[in-house]
Amino acid sequence: MKLAHTTYGSGPDVAFLHGFTQTKESWLPVIQTLTNSFRYTTIDAPGHGESPDGQRTLVEAGSDVAETMYQGVLVGYSMGARVALHAALQHPEKVTALVLISGTAGIDDANDRAERRESDASLAEHVEDIGVPLFIDEWLSNPMFSGLSPELADTPSRCSNTIQGLSDSLRYAGTGTQDPLWESLRELKLPVLLIAGIQDQKFTDIAMRMKSLLPQSELHIMQGVGHTCHLEDVNTFATVLQDWLLRVQSNR
Repeated sequence: MKLAHTTYGSGPDVAFLHGFTQTKESWLPVIQTLTNSFRYTTIDAPGHGESPDGQRTLVEAGSDVAETMYQGVLVGYSMGARVALHAALQHPEKVTALVLISGTAGIDDANDRAERRESDASLAEHVEDIGVPLFIDEWLSNPMFSGLSPELADTPSRCSNTIQGLSDSLRYAGTGTQDPLWESLRELKLPVLLIAGIQDQKFTDIAMRMKSLLPQSELHIMQGVGHTCHLEDVNTFATVLQDWLLRVQSNR
């Protein structure tokens, strides 16, 4: 299933996947900071923005992204990183390099996964009970977003999402639905850039573990930022990403 997307510029291809409750518009501050050396495609994940069907598993969403993107680099943040990892594993013919920001290869323990599924199901019911605007306010009050400025939080775009889309996304593609992919990381024979914020200890630790398993990976821990590191310090993130993209391109 093709997803809603917008393409900017020309050159080698780089596609972007956002996090839960965001839309493809969330990447605009980053794209506007990057140089014009590439063609950038921003994608609305299932259940978000103009891709309203959230009844897509992570496996299905990975295939949807592969169908939507041009062959090239795939960048994913948080939920988008989990989808991007599936896309890369399932469709190596489309994903030539991968950037995972505040991402994970899954929850190891089956009981912990079951608890997370229950938690996400409860959260989905909560969205249905209170509606999107109130939910977005609550979501952004989470400590993991404390470093995100109101401007770059892009609340209006988040509020354009639907109750059904967000609740379905939680039920079908929440973290608890993800089969652990840790052993599969060794299969990824492509360049991978892992990025996390130093103030997000959980995902910094996860990134370090992923680095140890990925054959062709680099890890960059951004200073002074947390989970939304790419938006908390757009300039530094853009510099790190641009440098890596140019090096990957020159090695082809």
